[in-house]
Amino acid sequence: MLIGEYRHTIDNKNRVALPAKFRKEIGKKIVITRGIDNCLLIYTLNKWQQVAEDLSAPTVGGADVRNFNRYLLGGAVETDVDSIGRILLPEFLRDYAGLKTKVVIAGLHSRVEIWDENKWKEVTSKIEKEAENLAEKLSEIGMI
Repeated sequence: MLIGEYRHTIDNKNRVALPAKFRKEIGKKIVITRGIDNCLLIYTLNKWQQVAEDLSAPTVGGADVRNFNRYLLGGAVETDVDSIGRILLPEFLRDYAGLKTKVVIAGLHSRVEIWDENKWKEVTSKIEKEAENLAEKLSEIGMI
């Protein structure tokens, strides 16, 4: 399971090391794409296959489905994890997420998010203030 929050630095070759705890589960090839809220998403190849199939299931679908597919699938890149656990972050994805040097890598069960460190602080601060209300909403629908 991919869980936890880790701080890392993007090197001068635009690579970032994945947390050691994630490497075995992630494997040697991953998919990186744009996430919601200006972060990047990392999926294992198996999980990405499932996500891509789920998104493609409604065949052509309406404009919203097509546009979200363009956003998520069209912006995806398959990349290798090198022998010491680093991945190359393509320029267009770094630009999208506003990644400069300091990043936070967060494990969220079946995917990983990469955030600019300052943006992560803003987002988590907001979430912490809303945690009680979020928990209440999840409880109402039987999730917790």
